[in-house]
Amino acid sequence: MSGNSLGNLFRITTWGESHGPAIGVVIDGCPTGIKLNEKDIQKELDRRKPGKKLTTKRSEDDKVEILSGVFEGKTTGTPISLMVRNKDQKSKDYSKIKNKYRPSHADFTYDAKYGIRDYRGGGRASARETIGRVAAGAIAQKIIPKIKITAKLLSPDKKTIEAVRKAGDSVGGLIECTIKNIPAGLGSPVFEKLDAKLAGAMLSIPGTKGFEIGSGFKCVEMRGSEHNDEFITKNGKITTKTNHAGGILGGISSSTNIVFRVAFKPTASISKKQQTIDKKGTKKFIEIEGRHDPCIALRAIPIVKAMATLVIADEYLVQKSVKI
Repeated sequence: MSGNSLGNLFRITTWGESHGPAIGVVIDGCPTGIKLNEKDIQKELDRRKPGKKLTTKRSEDDKVEILSGVFEGKTTGTPISLMVRNKDQKSKDYSKIKNKYRPSHADFTYDAKYGIRDYRGGGRASARETIGRVAAGAIAQKIIPKIKITAKLLSPDKKTIEAVRKAGDSVGGLIECTIKNIPAGLGSPVFEKLDAKLAGAMLSIPGTKGFEIGSGFKCVEMRGSEHNDEFITKNGKITTKTNHAGGILGGISSSTNIVFRVAFKPTASISKKQQTIDKKGTKKFIEIEGRHDPCIALRAIPIVKAMATLVIADEYLVQKSVKI
């Protein structure tokens, strides 16, 4: 069954489950001769790993191993395979609920689609799958070194997160991503628009429920005279006075900063008692044990950055091939 790959020229395929022996990614299409070692990747993985304050207490080193595609510290142009071993799984935490459908999880839908599911931590539906994405994003950044991509948490604040953690509950969050120094011309009409690619990449992250770019949903309250970004020349370059479009026009980058936001739902796994059903449709109550994030958006910051980097690096290579 397909659905585990992303990209056209710079293409990644993630593999592995939350409670399996390891998790990782295969990267195909990386240009040759790029300097690369584990340290380049590890610094990004360290930003998303568990065990930090206000995150899940699952303790993982998340140490990356390069299995192929690199020789004498440089990429060879062949597929790069990266692996991170799982070490702190506690599968027994899930044995009591293996036949119950957890609210807001993919348990029921995975059963409906495949007829079988890995109930230990959610399997492929777990956010632990994103390790491969973050690792691949660190390599993608080397293809576009002049383009600066940053992400930050807009809400909630730490006080709110701590409060819901103590209450055995969870809270959602909003992340903003900014892409600077991007050239004009990335993205292709009509089904390969850059904003559509970014939206798809962000909504593929576990727990996402919303995406908006530029003025986003606020545009419905504006008039054309307010929303239109007037063109000007600044420092010898074409730009705009405002950036309600979020740096993309007609699905193609305009060289103005790309700015978008991603909404994350509250973490589905909470310790409060909830009503559900089992596989037979029998009414049950469920209390989810284990170690879970009170706000998944906290650890999603480097994931958002990585997904944006993957999309931009791929589109950069596509544009280079167009102009040859």
